Amino acid sequence: MAVTKKLYGTLPDGREVYSYILDNGNGLSVAVINYGGIVTNIYVKDKDGNTRDVVLGRASLEEYLKNDGYIGAAIGRHANRIAGGKFTLSGKEYNVGINENGNSLHGGVAGFDQKLWYVTEIEDENAVVLTYTSEDGEEGFPGKLVTAMKYSVTDDNAFRIDYRAVCDKETVCNLTNHSYFNLNGHESGSIYDQTLSINSGFYTPNDAEGMPTGEVLSVEGTPFDFRAAKPIGRDINADHEQLKLFGGYDHNYAINGRGFRFAAEARSEESGIAMSVYTDQPGMQLYTSNGLPEGVKKGDKEYKPHDAFCLETQVFPNAMAHSHYPSPILGKGRTYRHVTEYRFEVL
Repeated sequence: MAVTKKLYGTLPDGREVYSYILDNGNGLSVAVINYGGIVTNIYVKDKDGNTRDVVLGRASLEEYLKNDGYIGAAIGRHANRIAGGKFTLSGKEYNVGINENGNSLHGGVAGFDQKLWYVTEIEDENAVVLTYTSEDGEEGFPGKLVTAMKYSVTDDNAFRIDYRAVCDKETVCNLTNHSYFNLNGHESGSIYDQTLSINSGFYTPNDAEGMPTGEVLSVEGTPFDFRAAKPIGRDINADHEQLKLFGGYDHNYAINGRGFRFAAEARSEESGIAMSVYTDQPGMQLYTSNGLPEGVKKGDKEYKPHDAFCLETQVFPNAMAHSHYPSPILGKGRTYRHVTEYRFEVL
């Protein structure tokens, strides 16, 4: 077990960006950079003992600075969407950064995905802790929020992210990671034949702007039913209004149960790689890279829509507008805690 630090690039203002490689010596290696907390690579052994990089990425820091697609990035202060970039907290209305069709997406114009994080290496745990202080009023959010994300790999091939945050005012906080997975390898093309199961019987449908309507609907008898494992491509092009609106899946699921629990499992028969997701969050966004920006690549091959899937653990999108949704409110001096774990195995 070791943490390897390498210079990754330099920002336009001269600040250096480093890559931190977490390797458990047992077939799992994860590379992250301190710009945006971006996961640039996840190397996993396949059924033949060969190494595959199972996350999409970009070729250089300069490419990541384009800031489109949130590929591999840490997301905050508020993951997913806020309608009109507005919410009311203790009787006061706040207006936050608008960056998508008049709404706020993934933290606003310059969210956590565009920040340079301070890094502490924890050698004996094969981990790094990334820390960032978001000042009061940044992107319109109230309070000075101090966030720490601990990225670690375990001996039994799990990649774990522990999120912590505390604020000096009442605020909202909803953090996640936006890695794009393809269990056949990042350049292998369509994910249609990879299977997925989700521990959920309900999802939240969206309006045409991707904003939850407030409904929580059963997946029974719909293309959104992943309670039993099925190929991701089986229903992705089905004649269903919600799928046609977005060109695939881009929807929040209400994960069954509470506490740290199983949320989803994806499998590839071709590579023999399986990945299970565990979390203590109430929701998870399934996104099948429908709007992947053109020209994105880490190697020789450009990625296309439906070349990856995201499983973004979260509080429900636009929850401040729907009192029956789990709340993203973080009280003054209270600690936000959230854990997500990606467990890899060979079938």
